Amino acid sequence: MSSSAMQFGIFSVSDITPDPTTGVTPSEAERIKAAIAIAKKTEEVGMDVYAIGEHHNPPFFSSSPTTLLAAIAAQTERLIVSTATTLITTNDPVKIAEDFAMLQHVADGRVDVMLGRGNTGPVYPWFGKDIRSGIQLAIENYALLHRLWREDVVDWEGHFRTPLQGFTSTPRPLDGVPPFVWHGSIRSPEIAEQAAYYGDGFFANHIFWPASHTQRMIALYRQRFAHYGHGDEKDAIVGLGGQIYLAKNSQDAKREFRPYFDNAPVYGHGPTLEEFSEQTPLAVGSPQEVIDKVLGFREYVGDYQRQLFLMDHAGLPLSAVLKQLDLLGEEVIPVLRKELDARRAPGVPDAPNHAALVEAAGGAREFRPGANRGDNLTNGSPYQDAAVPVVE
Repeated sequence: MSSSAMQFGIFSVSDITPDPTTGVTPSEAERIKAAIAIAKKTEEVGMDVYAIGEHHNPPFFSSSPTTLLAAIAAQTERLIVSTATTLITTNDPVKIAEDFAMLQHVADGRVDVMLGRGNTGPVYPWFGKDIRSGIQLAIENYALLHRLWREDVVDWEGHFRTPLQGFTSTPRPLDGVPPFVWHGSIRSPEIAEQAAYYGDGFFANHIFWPASHTQRMIALYRQRFAHYGHGDEKDAIVGLGGQIYLAKNSQDAKREFRPYFDNAPVYGHGPTLEEFSEQTPLAVGSPQEVIDKVLGFREYVGDYQRQLFLMDHAGLPLSAVLKQLDLLGEEVIPVLRKELDARRAPGVPDAPNHAALVEAAGGAREFRPGANRGDNLTNGSPYQDAAVPVVE
């Protein structure tokens, strides 16, 4: 597992988009297998994280991120597997608590979760929720999730789901330490506030909006992180997204990527590739151009802990994505690691990982359930020895 000051990785929104150069739309099966191949390649070229979004509608495939991430974890050794969005608004916090604790165990702790509200309005009624309550759902559901991972027995009552009495989420988080949580947002200051309140990480999507917007969101998060007593502003844990396309020289990169950009569901039929690259973090060009652009992010967000790149978007075929990853791993990531470490201010925290979180918690804990009681309403913990630290 990475113990680097900075983590680099790939994230995907799981879109299934026609390749504009061939007109061919890949099948769901092809894209799911491609995601696993991309994640394995991400580790092979020396990066640290693979993250997948969550969607419940065509043209996306990732309705069950933990299933995919478990398969990836089983086929990798170092890679941290994460979501790029887990819908905190429409998923039951109890199920999130269970699914990610299970994933932690099967992945030996190489797991993060990124919470968000998503960008698909109809998902709310599909899961029996009201989109007008989106922010309130995000706040209440995470308050419950936070407790479920930290308390053996939870009594809880809220506005959006049935109350819990004496409930224990199983399995308990691996070693007694929950997955590290990132709160992801494109535009909502309330989510930056939520991340700061809990002392969690804040991830700025950093794809569509100009630098000034991202700068304001991260500055707010840092200020509020310090306000809530988690440390100085520099102690806040920040992640950024971004999309890049690489070729040995700039002209080839633009020529190869242009048809994908022009027809992309989120970019296409608007500003030109050049205009968009100038106004947003999109970087299309040679390895050096991409390095220069990414190094520039630090100038407006400060030192940060995680940089994820979107690469399999807009119909790019698997062969092109794997070629991109080779170039990224060989010519870009080693330079970025070296340069960002050299520029890093003293005392800035490293990127979080499971081993560091266990150490900060005072050591690993084991959980051995007592006899079956059917419920936990008889008071006390249902475990034989309530979360006894393991003596190394």
